[in-house]
Amino acid sequence: MARSGQFKIMIRYMDMWQETKHGLYKQFNFEDFKEAWSFMTKVAGLAEEFQHHPRWENEWNVVQIWLITHEGDQKITDKDRQLAEAIDKVLAPDVAEIDPKRPFPEKVKLFADGGSRGNPGPSASGFVILDKEDNVLIERGVYLGVTTNNQAEYTALRLALEECLKNNVKEVEVYMDSLLVVNQVRGIFKVKNRDLWPIHDAIKQLSKRFAHISFSHVPREFNKLADAAVNRALDEQLLPK
Repeated sequence: MARSGQFKIMIRYMDMWQETKHGLYKQFNFEDFKEAWSFMTKVAGLAEEFQHHPRWENEWNVVQIWLITHEGDQKITDKDRQLAEAIDKVLAPDVAEIDPKRPFPEKVKLFADGGSRGNPGPSASGFVILDKEDNVLIERGVYLGVTTNNQAEYTALRLALEECLKNNVKEVEVYMDSLLVVNQVRGIFKVKNRDLWPIHDAIKQLSKRFAHISFSHVPREFNKLADAAVNRALDEQLLPK
């Protein structure tokens, strides 16, 4: 499947599908008609693979897509959401195509996530660092062994901040879908779990080393890249080879 390095995409990473009365909707903007047509060709292949065909419109560099399940009384179903996720993966940033000689920017966005299959259970942390234009600079998943969701979330943030400092980042915007972690590092919630005290303190010390750092909570849909890194790390460790 094609990756984003083959598209000169203008669409923002934070754009998401919206539920409308006409179905699950999203607009995609490209550099020109050639890029838009290439994208549509790949989506057509996905539609055949899923046996689920979208309604779409194309005007030069703009592609609009609506997904709705006709046999489901014209309602949005999991079938639509699965195809939407597959379409997004066509545009998923490809880290391998980032020029390694390009200087690392001083200002970045950071998306971090963690997960435990069992809580406690086999766990992994994942993070993605992007520049201000939403180009992926680093994407990483790390298997942790048996731990909890909260420990995996905190570890993802610590690893990501350490990576930023290693690359001389001065300013970082942190985005996580864990409201607990975000509010704890912002000092809004107290850290009641003693097991989290050491890593919470480590993150506070790391944060002081940046000229500016902010922590924001985002819905899980906006954290798909970090979530995918978590699941890849888990699958690579746990699934049969």
